[in-house]
Amino acid sequence: MQIPINTIHLFEPLDNKLHELLSSLEPADWNKPTVAKQWTVKDVAAHLLDGNIRTLSISRDKFFGEPPGNIDSYEDLVDFLNRLNADWVRATKRMSPAVLVELLQVTGKEYTKHLAMLDPFAKAVFSVAWAGENESLNWFHLAREYTEKWHHQQQIREAVNKPGIMTEELYHPFLQTFMMALPHTYRNTHASEGTVIKITITGEGGGDWLLQKKEQWEFIPVSSTNVQAQVIIDGSIAWKLFSKSWRKQDALPYITIEGDKQLGEVVLE
Repeated sequence: MQIPINTIHLFEPLDNKLHELLSSLEPADWNKPTVAKQWTVKDVAAHLLDGNIRTLSISRDKFFGEPPGNIDSYEDLVDFLNRLNADWVRATKRMSPAVLVELLQVTGKEYTKHLAMLDPFAKAVFSVAWAGENESLNWFHLAREYTEKWHHQQQIREAVNKPGIMTEELYHPFLQTFMMALPHTYRNTHASEGTVIKITITGEGGGDWLLQKKEQWEFIPVSSTNVQAQVIIDGSIAWKLFSKSWRKQDALPYITIEGDKQLGEVVLE
């Protein structure tokens, strides 16, 4: 069975690029602000370390640590994770950049080794909630993990002006994974049956995606089908919009909507 979005082979090269990047930083670079709001370069690197450790603890060792309490909605989940993230970044203020780099190298190898052992079609330890799933398969969980690794590294690269991962090989899977959220994003959008929306991401790693209203909103093959709305997003900023580094109003100058504007704007949510 073919994996819809295969990312497992990309974790090692992406991690190698992270280590090369962090090892090249000057002392002042670690304190530079990033698009991740209050987080500096060092804070984002610490968050990446937390991702490695948390995955090994929960997925590999079945140790969940602090109980989340009552999680009754997606918003509850986001609030809980935001608190965990803030607690971790605060604690790692006492770590030196050298210690962070060393721990990222050690845990990154074990992290990737563990993910490679997972059955891509088995039930994942966590669902991809932002795509509307209560249960997810491992291949989608891994793709979601990949988007985390990719966009946080890109935040660092942008902050220190060192490009390197916005390539077809590394960027397209990031975009493809986030596009999986579109049917859920449009779930409450009313349109006549057969309505088609085309989403285009420009630049290297970009592409076209077509969404059609049937009983529900579904992806259809890219073709010459007439579309009622086309949304064209500048690939240089698409990652910021989809990872919520930017909000809708920040991205609007880089977006063109042709046809039904109201229908197209839903993509930006």
